[in-house]
Amino acid sequence: MPRIFAYIVHKTGVADDSAAELVAAARKIDAAASPTAIVTGWGVELDAVCEALRTSYAEVWKVANQALVYPNAELIRQALVKVVPEGSIVLVPHAHFGIDLSPGLSIKLNSAFASDVTGIDGAEGNWLKVVRQEFGGQISAHVKCDISSGAVINVRPGAFKPQDSTPINGTIVNKSAEVGALAAGRSYLETVISEAGDVDITKYAVLVSVGRGIQEKDNIAIAEELAEALGAAVSCSRPVVDAKWLPKSRQVGSSGQTVKPKVYMACGISGSFQHLAGIKGNAFIIAINKNPKAPFFQVADVGVVADILEFLPELTSKVREAKGASV
Repeated sequence: MPRIFAYIVHKTGVADDSAAELVAAARKIDAAASPTAIVTGWGVELDAVCEALRTSYAEVWKVANQALVYPNAELIRQALVKVVPEGSIVLVPHAHFGIDLSPGLSIKLNSAFASDVTGIDGAEGNWLKVVRQEFGGQISAHVKCDISSGAVINVRPGAFKPQDSTPINGTIVNKSAEVGALAAGRSYLETVISEAGDVDITKYAVLVSVGRGIQEKDNIAIAEELAEALGAAVSCSRPVVDAKWLPKSRQVGSSGQTVKPKVYMACGISGSFQHLAGIKGNAFIIAINKNPKAPFFQVADVGVVADILEFLPELTSKVREAKGASV
């Protein structure tokens, strides 16, 4: 079995939640796998991430270079090619950065590439069987990858639930000297932070999120009534913002807000990776959709096949009844 690496995305000294999910994905490839974490960056923030990862990874490879103070995929590809052994499997979160990094990395490593992987059926000899999304999440394709020369696998955030395990005392291995000088044709300019909206959805423990299934702006009142009954906030997917039914500050996803609620209700949302990328932590996900093949059902803890325009008012009524009975 090839050696398995997990590329760790981090920000302000904190590893992304996908770090734990990549361990779970690695063990779908090989139940006995002990993946090695690779962390790139610079300064004390990089040191903090490496130190924190020692509790879940037996080995953490640190690649420190001042050119990597901002995550530039062009530079990181150069660095990874110099440190990753031939024939390895590299797991990368399938978010904006991973989409930028991985295809070119697989070419430079002369290895197979699979994107937006939502399931792994294990390896048989030189073949790794994975499940990935196609046609905007409408089809789950079962794909065989030839891993005889290694592979770069982009793992959809939220698709693999972190496993409970006893904290370990891993080792940090400094690989910085092997990287050398790095140069790229593009450079970081600035980070533009979106303006705060009327409601900060990142602060709520429960979110009632609506998508295309809400059909029209006036129907959002149905979700607002449920949110009020639950003490929650209403959030949404990108199509709702594009239609100008809710402000951008309410959007969850890779081009919107990143949220970490305890409960996330996805109402009439298909479940594209762009939307799922905005849901972090170990949220309890409830998906409600009249399409039984909606991708969101694959990652949901509870799935309800129903028309949200009929189901949400009924649920609101039951919540109010339950609250009244408990008073």
